[in-house]
Amino acid sequence: MSVRVSPASAGDTALAYASSRGKWVLAATVLGSGMASLDATVVGIALPRIGKDFGSDVAALQWVVSGYTLTLTAFLLIGGSLGDRFGRRRVFEFGVLWFAIASAICAAAPNAPTLIAARALQGIGGALLTPGSLAILQSSFRRADRSAAIGAWSGMGGLAGAAGPLVGGYLLAVASWRWVFVINLPLALAVLVVSRRYVPESTDEGAAPHIDYPGAGLAALCLTTVTYGLIQASSDGWGDPLIVASLLVALVSGIGFVLVERRSADPMLPLSIFSSKQFSATNVVTFCVYGALGGTFFLMPVVLQQVSGYSPLEAGLTLLPITVLMLLLSAVSGRVASRIGPRLQMSLGPMLVGGGMLLLVRLTSHHSYLTGVLPGVLVIGAGLVLTVAPLTSTAMSSAPGEHAGLASAVNNDVARAAGLFAVAVLPVATGLTGSAYLHPAVFGHGFRQSAVITAILCFAGGVIAAVTISNSSRSDAPPHAVSQVCGCCPTPPLRVPATSDAA
Repeated sequence: MSVRVSPASAGDTALAYASSRGKWVLAATVLGSGMASLDATVVGIALPRIGKDFGSDVAALQWVVSGYTLTLTAFLLIGGSLGDRFGRRRVFEFGVLWFAIASAICAAAPNAPTLIAARALQGIGGALLTPGSLAILQSSFRRADRSAAIGAWSGMGGLAGAAGPLVGGYLLAVASWRWVFVINLPLALAVLVVSRRYVPESTDEGAAPHIDYPGAGLAALCLTTVTYGLIQASSDGWGDPLIVASLLVALVSGIGFVLVERRSADPMLPLSIFSSKQFSATNVVTFCVYGALGGTFFLMPVVLQQVSGYSPLEAGLTLLPITVLMLLLSAVSGRVASRIGPRLQMSLGPMLVGGGMLLLVRLTSHHSYLTGVLPGVLVIGAGLVLTVAPLTSTAMSSAPGEHAGLASAVNNDVARAAGLFAVAVLPVATGLTGSAYLHPAVFGHGFRQSAVITAILCFAGGVIAAVTISNSSRSDAPPHAVSQVCGCCPTPPLRVPATSDAA
């Protein structure tokens, strides 16, 4: 696969990591993707304040989170394709601008429906800029410096995500929840200025001649209608005609998506990638673990503030040990997995995560952080250290070589979809509906039930890995696979195909 460089930057794209221009390119991509990572985590801390200000029920809070995740998940695969065809810098900058405008609407939202709609728009912007930021690094730096550039992007992007709950807690303490969106505006302006001046343009001459818009549209329709049906059923009832209709539309659009992808000459998601049993099993384990994480970390900031009496800043600090453990030990875990194979770690890791979630059932109004929260958080972090690196490697190595980049993107999308469904289903399953978050006893009881459910889901993931994952392939993740660690949970890898060094 080759890279075509725009005339304005021809001969100037093979950047050195240590060069001045190389550092500016890295800064633009880190700030851009970091802005999206920050926003994905910062909002969770603000949910109780948003709910009280708008007089919203739990369903509205679910949509504030799910609106963003839904569109991000639906359009992430196609976002990379658009950059390959129309210009990576162009699509990246368009995504940043889109994200900024949506953030401004979020900050000024007069009611919950407007905020939810703006969050959905933010997700589209995130789907355009996130794969673009990584593709820019891959196409801009010379081969010898790509791993260093992408490693720095991954690490600093992870720190941006980890800072989200802390930034959100601080802004809530000194100002308003609206400022968690306002801070995106100066960041976006800085990214656009730096990108326009320093980032070279590139496209992929081998990109598919047609963009799979029908596939993307059907995926978005399926995700939207199934999420609507699951969330609204808690208040409207499963027999409500609109709920039934939305779930039927989800079923039909899901079937339509499969048919379109089978018949498309340039599908967004070639279904042949799932012919690998190892790849399919890895994604089932991913769905279990990240579904559990998504549901738990949606509810946990709320229960800490509404039940346990934590301030927003204190709630934001509670999950920091997970990020620290991941940053310190993930590389070691990856090296171990490359020697012994992924099965053991992918089996024990989810079970450890599940054990940590069981420890969280002790969250009540009468506990200290050291005894009520930290033990569970540390066990969850240890489980993720064991799980994420081999999961990354297996997702990449179990797919055919020509689909390695697609495999990592699919795995990332599966993780986000799992969180989306968990946020939709878990509150309904545990009775956390209506104004439950305003009643500490009710919400505390529901959270304890949810902790048990998510623990069982993690245990199931560990058992599935033990039965299905093979050690036959013991290779490290490819050099350009990266796993971003955020304040809530690490996402699986995003990867772009290797490019030539030709300018």
